[in-house]
Amino acid sequence: MLDSKGAVVQVSSTSGRTASAGGGVYAATKFGITAFSEALRQEVTAQGVRVIVIEPGMVATELATHITDPAMQALARNYADSMRTLQPQDIAGTVLYALTQPEHVAVNEILIRPTDQTR
Repeated sequence: MLDSKGAVVQVSSTSGRTASAGGGVYAATKFGITAFSEALRQEVTAQGVRVIVIEPGMVATELATHITDPAMQALARNYADSMRTLQPQDIAGTVLYALTQPEHVAVNEILIRPTDQTR
């Protein structure tokens, strides 16, 4: 990677910026991604490697089905149903945007949410 001047792209979440009740463990993992990415960026930027963190809001995925607490699962489902969620191709387009910037431009973090997501 250091020889190729490539890029490291990590996907975090809006939960990596703001934690909410019942989501502490999930938020901690996302805060960790952001912290790790910033440290890595500082270590490899002089070699021309870009480190990018994408922080999506609500995306239409199967995530809610992995929540084991029924009340929290219903809350997540209802929250997603209250908005026009992002689609996976929206996130892919965001990654492509960050990767196709000129070599001297480092897009380090992108927070992307549905227009009608309030938190």
